[in-house]
Formats: sequence, C-alpha cells, structure tokens
Amino acid sequence: MTPLIRRFLSDDRGATAIEYGLICGLIFLVIVTAVGLFAGRATAMFEYIATTITAAI
Repeated sequence: MTPLIRRFLSDDRGATAIEYGLICGLIFLVIVTAVGLFAGRATAMFEYIATTITAAI
C-alpha cells in the first residue's frame, strides 16, 4: 500500500466526536420515547387534579 492510504486507514482522529454524536442521538431517542409514553398519563393526572379542585370549590 502506499503510505498515504496506510496513514488514512490508521488515522482515528474524529472517532471520539462520532461516538459522542451517537451517544447524544441515543439519549435523544430515549427522551422522546419516554415523553411519548408518559404524556397521556400526565394529561390524565392533570385533568383529574383540575376536576377534583373544581368539585371542591
């Protein structure tokens, strides 16, 4: 192989940035999924609280 190709294949600069990008993407997907799963429950809870307060007044 030519020295240029050999040097290109052994160069690992930028790998850390890509890894951090993948980790951030995974965290983002987990947050979006969690919000999607709990949004309905939170809405129901706040509606229950509002109904209870209105009935108490």
